[in-house]
Amino acid sequence: MITFNHVTKSYSQGTKAVDSISFEIKKGEFFVLIGPSGCGKTTSLKMINRLIPLSDGTIYINGKRISDYEVNELRWNIGYVLQQIALFPHMTIEENIAVVPEMKGWSAEKIKTRVTELLEMVGLDPDTYRNRKPSQLSGGEQQRVGVIRALAADPDIILMDEPFSALDPISREKLQDDIIHLQKTIRKTIVFVTHDMQEAIKLADRICLMKDGKIVQLGTPEEIMNHPANDFVRDFVGSKKSGGDFNLEEFLRPLDEQDRSPAAILPATASLEEVARQLSTYEELHVEKNGQIIGMVNRQMIVQYFSQHLEERGTSHV
Repeated sequence: MITFNHVTKSYSQGTKAVDSISFEIKKGEFFVLIGPSGCGKTTSLKMINRLIPLSDGTIYINGKRISDYEVNELRWNIGYVLQQIALFPHMTIEENIAVVPEMKGWSAEKIKTRVTELLEMVGLDPDTYRNRKPSQLSGGEQQRVGVIRALAADPDIILMDEPFSALDPISREKLQDDIIHLQKTIRKTIVFVTHDMQEAIKLADRICLMKDGKIVQLGTPEEIMNHPANDFVRDFVGSKKSGGDFNLEEFLRPLDEQDRSPAAILPATASLEEVARQLSTYEELHVEKNGQIIGMVNRQMIVQYFSQHLEERGTSHV
């Protein structure tokens, strides 16, 4: 879907914000760029829609170089959500959402239907919110509108540049949950920048950890947590060895009639590495003790465990 081929961004004084990085983002993937300040993550994001021109290398979208797209054509197919919500204050919520569809020549009826659909999608009652101004909304509500405005013309790609970092913790967690639910519905290709490892673990299909313009490690949350490439990764994620303090039995969910037959069974003594490795293949596992199945574990439960262990470390690298 999106391919970086030895992409570099240099500035006149010789500084390389991004230094010959190569990777591919798959269609429908939630891909997170993360790293300390100045690592090149936001520059990499902005090069995708040509807000920042690259200095060397090539970025492809669907096999076509981004430089071969007419810039408006490129950007109309890429939604963009900023940390600064940037709604037009003099416009109603409906008018804000309608900006790109109007530019693309959609009919008034089609736009109204789309606005209704999107507001309902993020739990904002259309009759209540469509005629309000941004100043009449809370910060969390404004950011929801920012997200659905990026979806309005049904783009294939959504770029999100630290979209939740300015919000209070409760609003931020709610919006993270919303975007997870939304992605299950819309299956867009999302490229998401954050400095918060806890957020990355919660949201990402894959995480690209950067430092000094280079990729340090790229992999699933479980791979990065359990197999850090070096001391920098280990320190950044605050990874713990799973031996002493991990007890699988402590957070098992009891089985019920709705549980599917397991693809694999693990002993209750299994390590965190073993659980994560199995869940990279299977959606859920049943856990056995003394010859009896005592409960189940799934990927989301392990992600929650990771997140709880990152609360103190994950937000300290800003």
